[in-house]
Amino acid sequence: MSDWPELSVDRDHETLGILHLAAQMLGKLRVAHAPWTNHGWHVALQPIARGLSTLPTEASGGRTFTLTLDLCRHAIVLWISDEGREEVPLNAGNVAVLHHRLIDVLKRHDLPSTFNGLPNEISDPVAFAIDSQPREYNRDSADRFRRAIAAMLPTFSRFRAGFIGKASPVHFWWGSFDLAVSCFSGRTAPPHRGGITGLPDRIVKEAYSREVTSAGFWAGGVVKADPFFYSYIYPEPDGYKAARVTHGHFDDAYAEFVLPYSKVCEAEDPGRMLTEFFKSAYEAGANLADWDRPALEREPVVP
Repeated sequence: MSDWPELSVDRDHETLGILHLAAQMLGKLRVAHAPWTNHGWHVALQPIARGLSTLPTEASGGRTFTLTLDLCRHAIVLWISDEGREEVPLNAGNVAVLHHRLIDVLKRHDLPSTFNGLPNEISDPVAFAIDSQPREYNRDSADRFRRAIAAMLPTFSRFRAGFIGKASPVHFWWGSFDLAVSCFSGRTAPPHRGGITGLPDRIVKEAYSREVTSAGFWAGGVVKADPFFYSYIYPEPDGYKAARVTHGHFDDAYAEFVLPYSKVCEAEDPGRMLTEFFKSAYEAGANLADWDRPALEREPVVP
């Protein structure tokens, strides 16, 4: 048995839902107050030892600040470049109270505090400010999620290190609540048709403006579903669905290859299983799409 923590949808779902909506508030603040970069990479959260953090955001008086989902402190932690620091506990009871407290803290320090108040990429979203549904925050569930991300990060990083073409950092998308890394062929892609729930078409079309393959981990968040790893390519080449991928299978509903987190967690060597899944899915897509692999890949440089 590995030392990767077990994740249970029944036990952890409510806490992951709180973290998903809290992460959206942090990301939306970046959307509103940071210059737009390609594919929206500037708004993604960054995995750190204590949880997930924003990149620094500009504020008045020559200051910058970051907001961290600190899953050791179990709070949203504000750090300011003038040495200011404050916390907003995550066990607020409901999202509306958490939202109100976060806005109050930002205003108190004269920091940007306005952002779109409606969650993205969620069916039937409820505005943060009026989401008074009781939600219980479980510290153990949050700690399991933090430890799971920490356990899988080295595999993501080594996978990313083998690609020398244009590629994203390993970062966390707060809209869909997933850890991901994306690699690009260097060629333009046909316009994406859009139509993703709760995500403006202009964002989707810019994000998929180049041929891309992505590998990631989806934790469910507000969606009550078992977490899984995934891999996909856009545009999808002929024969991709039938390709042989180590350990995983193609899921028609998600239009990607998936591998349950539980299967990896229970493996004798989880990192090796996940590496084989990511690598085989990438190779299947890149070969079928005729990517120039010799020009895009290298053996990872290890420490």
